[in-house]
Amino acid sequence: MQAEFSTTYERSFGSLTLHVSAASNVGLVRQINEDSFFAKAPVFFVADGMGGHAYGDRASQTVARTFDEAVDSEEPLRPERVLELIDEANTKVQQLITEDDGPGAVAGTTLSGIALVDVEEIGGDDLHWMIYNVGDSRVYGWNGRSLIQVTVDHSAVQEMVTMGLITPADALIHPDRNVITRAVGSERHVETDIWLMPTRGHQVFLLCSDGLTKELDDTQIAQVMTEYSTQAEPSITLSEALVEAAVAAGGRDNITVVVVESEIIANISATAGPAAESNLTPEQEQTTPRTAE
Repeated sequence: MQAEFSTTYERSFGSLTLHVSAASNVGLVRQINEDSFFAKAPVFFVADGMGGHAYGDRASQTVARTFDEAVDSEEPLRPERVLELIDEANTKVQQLITEDDGPGAVAGTTLSGIALVDVEEIGGDDLHWMIYNVGDSRVYGWNGRSLIQVTVDHSAVQEMVTMGLITPADALIHPDRNVITRAVGSERHVETDIWLMPTRGHQVFLLCSDGLTKELDDTQIAQVMTEYSTQAEPSITLSEALVEAAVAAGGRDNITVVVVESEIIANISATAGPAAESNLTPEQEQTTPRTAE
């Protein structure tokens, strides 16, 4: 599965152009691709299903379908609307399990992505990136030199790393490395971590399932992205290049990648002034897990 497109938003401060590519591969070991992606402006995400052949693919597809049915315009959404759709998807994934499936049946999926949102009350430019995460798929920022992980994994090994019990290197080989602590559909209420980041001059976001990060560490991913940027006329998209690199490195899991590149051409007469280059540290205006009531 793959996709590529561009779109432009005209605003008082100038124009914001998005170039998006997405690719997904079953890998070399799995029989079914339980990953899904959504790449339909203004929302982009990857979802890595869990629950085995019966439910993993259906869970991730359910999330994608929920957004596809609701997002009928390229206009930016309100942050609250994105969270409402995640809650709606959570309920629908839970409904995949019936009494006939027995007590051990599980359906769930990770969800990591970004959405272009309208946040007028913050002040300044109204357009922001809303980054959201449930599970251990990831959103990275790329500034042409450094790859910065924005999201925080909801996993057993990440909790141990945070507490200082193991090192990041240990986490890669730990027996619980596949255990996630949050998923869409696993609980009645889903807790979604969110970040709000201003749109800047030039920004690149990498969204990926853990099929990529199991095979390539951050340095190797950055190397693929750097080498790709030097090609005058690449024959494939950056998303495809990253997926191919992960397959070549072993492809032990499904691999899904979405790359979103945005660029603002500022309106010189706009009061907002010229757009600044993003440092993708990121400079976050809000970094709070949302707890559903």
